Amino acid sequence: MNMLRAALLQMSAGIDPAANALAIEDAMARAAEAGATLFCTPEMSNLIDRDRTRAASHIVAEGDDEVLRRIRAAAAKYHLWVLIGSLAVRHEGENGKYANRSFLIDDTGAIRARYDKMHLFDVDLASGESWRESNAYAAGNTSIVGDTPWGGIGLSICYDVRFPALYQALSAAGANILSIPAAFTVPTGLAHWETLLRARAIENACFVIATAQTGLHEDGRETYGHSCVIDPWGEILLSLGEEQGLGIVDLPLDRIDDIRARIPVIAHRRPIPTAQVTK
Repeated sequence: MNMLRAALLQMSAGIDPAANALAIEDAMARAAEAGATLFCTPEMSNLIDRDRTRAASHIVAEGDDEVLRRIRAAAAKYHLWVLIGSLAVRHEGENGKYANRSFLIDDTGAIRARYDKMHLFDVDLASGESWRESNAYAAGNTSIVGDTPWGGIGLSICYDVRFPALYQALSAAGANILSIPAAFTVPTGLAHWETLLRARAIENACFVIATAQTGLHEDGRETYGHSCVIDPWGEILLSLGEEQGLGIVDLPLDRIDDIRARIPVIAHRRPIPTAQVTK
């Protein structure tokens, strides 16, 4: 297919998964009505809650997650492929920990690919915010490209965007589109969000779809928004600013071959040996 119409839902997920699911279902209906064939959600679409005691009752095994079940049913109902940016689910192998997991779902509601966030964000910010993802979440250890009618989609999540080797592995494995859902903080979003996304698009000659959380959440945290779609030349095709809402954009997929013919960065890559330190 030479054209992909994608819908991006920029949302401000709260502490109630059922309410988040309802918002996603409503947006999926509107996306289908607008002619979209791919629907994308942000990181942590089922729940954003920094109160881990309260959140624990809502974070369940993948097979029991209400938001995942409802999105799969809506995908089949509206004949949409869906990129769930991520859901917080109980990890199958790490006792007591969760997974920050992205899902690629086809238009029958079947799960085609899963990816657990590899790079976890542990930091104390000057604003006073403290993030310790590794206290609650287990890191993934596998990079994933999902096969779709539009070619390979490489999966990643938020903080992953700062690690270009992951995206080189994805494009080398056949990804034409890079999914980078996020819940970026406002200070880091202002400083780095667009720059990092454009860099990942340019250096891999891929489209980037970056669907983000936005605004002030029920738990008190604030996220940056500015969901966007970037083409393989680094041009921004869609940017949603700070408001919640649904964005629709057409991706001209022929652009990928055009850019890779002009600047064949993937074909020109060479293995990089360990750097030598001179004295």
